Amino acid sequence: MSLVAGTIVALPIDREVSPYGYFLSAGGQDVLLHYSELTRQVKPGETVDVFLFYDTEDRLAATMKKPLLTLGELALLEVADVHPRLGCFLEMGLGRQLLLPIRELPELKELHPQVGDHVYVIMEHDKQGRLKAKLAGEQELAPHTFHAPQSWKNTWVDALVYKPLQMGTFVIVQGGVLGFGAIGMIHASERGRLLRLGESVHVRVAHVREDGRVNLSMAPRKEIGMGEDAERILAYLRSRPGGGMPYSDTTPPDLIKQRFGISKAAFKRALGKLMKEGKVVQKESWTYLTQPEAGEGNAAE
Repeated sequence: MSLVAGTIVALPIDREVSPYGYFLSAGGQDVLLHYSELTRQVKPGETVDVFLFYDTEDRLAATMKKPLLTLGELALLEVADVHPRLGCFLEMGLGRQLLLPIRELPELKELHPQVGDHVYVIMEHDKQGRLKAKLAGEQELAPHTFHAPQSWKNTWVDALVYKPLQMGTFVIVQGGVLGFGAIGMIHASERGRLLRLGESVHVRVAHVREDGRVNLSMAPRKEIGMGEDAERILAYLRSRPGGGMPYSDTTPPDLIKQRFGISKAAFKRALGKLMKEGKVVQKESWTYLTQPEAGEGNAAE
């Protein structure tokens, strides 16, 4: 019988050797089932189902504990630890971790998962036959996903990043009672910031495509966002002496982003809304409340 790490097999207990545990027999090959790997009392002559793995000394060993995945299977695992040179260690349900090698991670360090993040992986062997994780891509994930319903449009959903890129971020939108999830993409223009592998994000479904995938955004719909941005600008103006601020249509985008946390386009939309409502006016490179609150002094930079 050929024993393969990462698989669950039924093996007979040959003998007990204290203080180590039980040795399982497999065609003349001994496999240690340590006392710490028992889930119930056993005795020699009994056949038990065990998961095979390599211990810290690269010896094939067994456990009666059930892993979250076996060889070739796909699973969503939590990042338990991060090593700057080796990669990420994932919790696999056995009290020990599975390595996701550094070469599987994005080139940009800021896109690497953090402890507590979750990643979709497949268990496989390295060149020495030891167990490791490989990132699951679209080819592996797609068969498990479903087509998003049109009713999702303009609703907010939770999603998990499985492929972070500069041009956009690919995610699995949680399916809830519908099942595994749906594939979605957050374009860089709808993202606001880089999203790391394994990060959980709350996003809006901007469009449900014909193929059942979804285009997502981290921003609210423009008409809603415009109202929120307008309130933010008003609040800032009301906090200023004289109800004025040195920001207008001509202000550089980076200054707008730094002060209000929004794009220049969003700022101009909100400002246009306030001017149309008669709440603010622009004079040269400044914007003022049309009716400053009592007690306010002169505008100052």
